[in-house]
Amino acid sequence: MNKQQDKKKTTSLWDIIEKMIEFVLCKLLRLKISEKQWENLMQFVKFGIVGLSNTVISYVIYIVALLIFQSNEWIPNVDYLIAQIIAFILSVLWSFYWNNKYVFQKEENEDRNLLQALLKTYISYAFTGLFLNSVLSMLWVEVLHISKLIAPIINLLVSVPLNYVLNKFWAFRKNDKDRI
Repeated sequence: MNKQQDKKKTTSLWDIIEKMIEFVLCKLLRLKISEKQWENLMQFVKFGIVGLSNTVISYVIYIVALLIFQSNEWIPNVDYLIAQIIAFILSVLWSFYWNNKYVFQKEENEDRNLLQALLKTYISYAFTGLFLNSVLSMLWVEVLHISKLIAPIINLLVSVPLNYVLNKFWAFRKNDKDRI
């Protein structure tokens, strides 16, 4: 399958998703949405789809790493934190690729420094994915005695909305040539 056929297939799937959202919001709920609001909403939905795939990948990597550590009795007191770091590194690369390609698309005349955007993405996800999620995970696991397998899922309630804001207004911000 060539790139154009693949793009048509992706576009068709996206068109179906977009029409379903439009039907629910505009027809069923009778909401009046401006063109700019619609663009922002669709961008958030795309971010959510990328985020959902990222979450699944991150969680699978986390579980595999955790099981490897536990079965070998490696670093038993912090096994879940090291598993979280490994999942973070690999899943941020996944998110960056898809967010750059589909969510925060570069305009024709826009000059985007991919290395700078990747660095910003790692910094923003480091805050939410490493620092914030580690603190929250220790709270859930050590203080509230919630399962190590469930703690990362609870963290999503805080980290997903925060990551969208950081990506939209910082990592992929347009006309941001001089800032890091």
